[in-house]
Amino acid sequence: MPPTDGVTPHPTQEITTRTDTRDILANARRDTEYYGLDDYLIVDVDSHHVELDSWPEIVDYLEDPVVRDIAHQLVLNWPQASHLALHNHMAGLTLQDVAGRIPHQAALAEPVAETDVHRDVTLVRRAMDAMSIDVQVVFPQPMLEIGLHPHPRIATQLMLAYNRWFTENILGTDSRIKTMLGLPFEDPDACLETIRRYADHPDVIGFLVTSQRHTGVHRNQYMKVYGELERVGMPIGFHAGPTWGDFMTSTMNRFLSVHAMSFVTCNMTHLTNWIINGIPERFPGLRTIWIESGIAWVPFMMQRLDHEYLMRQSDAPLLTKRPSDYMRAMYYTAQPLEITDMGLLESTFRAMDAEHTLMYSSDWPHWDFDVPGRIMGIPFLSAEGKRNILGETARRVFNL
Repeated sequence: MPPTDGVTPHPTQEITTRTDTRDILANARRDTEYYGLDDYLIVDVDSHHVELDSWPEIVDYLEDPVVRDIAHQLVLNWPQASHLALHNHMAGLTLQDVAGRIPHQAALAEPVAETDVHRDVTLVRRAMDAMSIDVQVVFPQPMLEIGLHPHPRIATQLMLAYNRWFTENILGTDSRIKTMLGLPFEDPDACLETIRRYADHPDVIGFLVTSQRHTGVHRNQYMKVYGELERVGMPIGFHAGPTWGDFMTSTMNRFLSVHAMSFVTCNMTHLTNWIINGIPERFPGLRTIWIESGIAWVPFMMQRLDHEYLMRQSDAPLLTKRPSDYMRAMYYTAQPLEITDMGLLESTFRAMDAEHTLMYSSDWPHWDFDVPGRIMGIPFLSAEGKRNILGETARRVFNL
């Protein structure tokens, strides 16, 4: 961490939903100056905006006239539900604001005077400028739960509507703002349509599966989706999310417990199906990214899957090497970076070849976000490794 001697930190303040992003991130400038971050390419591979703030706009983009009419009726007749119409956002997850003490991500309600662009563009710019970020990949936030929607048709329509709204209102206004568009994974044909519709968009740099879902990613119906992504040369990302509704998490009585487990177990499940069913062998040119699961689970999965595979290779006939070898050929984002034990962190970095597979992410504006200085403060990283993690690996993965 940068020294504090002789440095005047930003004054302590109460943070509310209306606090300006630039005030919340004011101390990030200290890292920029100390580490010389303006001389680095910094690509933030995972950040968010709160799409429910714009939900009445988004439902206007619903293509199915019946679903669109239902949404409009809910917005019109149920004002208290106008920012949740047809959504499956789980109310219990609002406990992540710690009884209102960390409220910023509950809504981004800070004043915005600029009118030449959508307010979300202004908010993203404020965060990028404060953290010295050159390129920021922006995702939705509550939409990360869309894979658990009880109505697949509505889930598909919501994802398609959000993608249209985002590409038409947010992208194209600032060349630094990029995205991996969410795939309507309930419908493989709609996934294909999405890829073909947006693959040539200059600010769409990949496609995303929201990981919190009860779907086997190895099913044959998805092979045409992965083949199309490989053909157009665009990566696929699996973005983890929280849920209190699974059998295991439903036994937990604290949000801390749910957050610690559910963000990890969903991607562990998908990665296991992905590797054991030979997806990397079938699509060797498809770049795969595991997002917002931290990295502490990676060496565990390497050891566990290698151990099981060596005893039951007949269960994975497509594999030509150990599961850990496939894992070292994939990519991971750094947030939340488990940094409580530097020795364990160094072992994790070594196991996953982090200097070539790990990509910086802030996860802004979530309560547990990481600024770029978090990477610069890791003592065992080489100078080249820091540059790779902060931006150079992302440059290669996304063809920036």
